[in-house]
Amino acid sequence: MALDTDKIIADLKEASILELNDLVKAIEDEFGVSAAAPVAAAGAAGADGAAEKSEFDIELTAAGDAKVKTIKVVKEITGLGLKDAKGLVDNAPSVIKEGVAKDEAEDIKSKIEETGATVTLK
Repeated sequence: MALDTDKIIADLKEASILELNDLVKAIEDEFGVSAAAPVAAAGAAGADGAAEKSEFDIELTAAGDAKVKTIKVVKEITGLGLKDAKGLVDNAPSVIKEGVAKDEAEDIKSKIEETGATVTLK
């Protein structure tokens, strides 16, 4: 018995959402399978991965009151010119550095926070 794939697809295109939903349920029941995407499993893996995260993005969330000091530290950390470092600070929240190891990220965070700015590690 050969399936007429084109006819099946044409029938599916004409079906209503309720009919398609019933079809999916019937297939799940008949064959003991699930049409649900493995989102829950991926979410659980993502939660485990977050605990083992080894690289962080450093985001300046607020410049603080000592903006000039913050600009100097951002310039030193990023190697950017004064104008570009000022742009990052003025446009906070902005990512200062990406893909940084945990120890380095913590160090950078503390240097920037010493100026009164607020930093988030992501």
